[in-house]
Amino acid sequence: MTAYRQTFIEANGLRLHVAEEGKGPLVLLCHGFPETSHAWRHQLAALARAGFHAVAPDLRGYGSSECPTEIECYTVLDVVGDLVALVDMLGARDAVIVGNDWGASIAWQAAQLRPDRFRAVAALGVPMMGRAPMAPSRLFPQNEQAWFYTHYFSEPGLAEAEFERDVAATLRKIYFSASGDVGVRDATTPNPFGFVPRNGGLLDSLIDPPALPAWLTPVDFERFVKAFSESGFRGGLNYYRNLGRNWELQAAMEGRLVEVPALYLVGERDTGLAMPGMREIIDSMPRIVPRLSASRVVPEVGHWLQQEAPEVVSEALIRFLRDL
Repeated sequence: MTAYRQTFIEANGLRLHVAEEGKGPLVLLCHGFPETSHAWRHQLAALARAGFHAVAPDLRGYGSSECPTEIECYTVLDVVGDLVALVDMLGARDAVIVGNDWGASIAWQAAQLRPDRFRAVAALGVPMMGRAPMAPSRLFPQNEQAWFYTHYFSEPGLAEAEFERDVAATLRKIYFSASGDVGVRDATTPNPFGFVPRNGGLLDSLIDPPALPAWLTPVDFERFVKAFSESGFRGGLNYYRNLGRNWELQAAMEGRLVEVPALYLVGERDTGLAMPGMREIIDSMPRIVPRLSASRVVPEVGHWLQQEAPEVVSEALIRFLRDL
């Protein structure tokens, strides 16, 4: 049984589905792709016990939240606008914002843009990065044989057709292949966030495990399957289709630091660490996040950090929140 409360809140012109638990200072928890608010089930309970009001929305386009039709409605600024409005609708002056994967990117930029509304930030997996020197269409590689997954995701209808053919198989393969359960990650390890062959799909090279990982119960897995069976994957993929527009908009924030207290955690087997230069980006974060209190690598876990190592993440978050 799900212990957290579920409700709908009108924010920024959208109907957002929200999971929440506890009373006290507000903590917003932002999920990644392909997840929903249920990815934070462990932290909702732990933060509530520690005296915080933990709130995890299904971001626009996900789960039971509203899914705008237009691709251009999915820039980071649109989502940050949703979160600012959500803080208002929850009756709070400000919040600590926490995110993983896409949620981490959104959390960093929310804290960078609106330190008056987001008084601290904690990010899992994705570090804070300065604006890239060139547009993503040129930055991410592709050739006649294969293209980087962001290019594949950016073609409207292409990934949806593959992923929605068998939602359970899609999620099972992606969750397992990006987790620490694949073992030590190297160049031969199947990676859902790597290259996709031009004549195939993203799922073709991924492992379909004989059983779910220990960190994902059948009941919890079915929650995700049900959510994406109802919503489809279009909303989540539209975030990728705005990578270029996000890059253009970031020009307005060039040189601006993340000036609020910050925490960063990453799994030792996170898919992102396989990207060239990622460890150097993480090491250089204090230049643009001067109040970064800790940058920690969690052993033997992968991309779904708050689900794979819930106690570690909850403990780190509670310590960070209390130190504020």
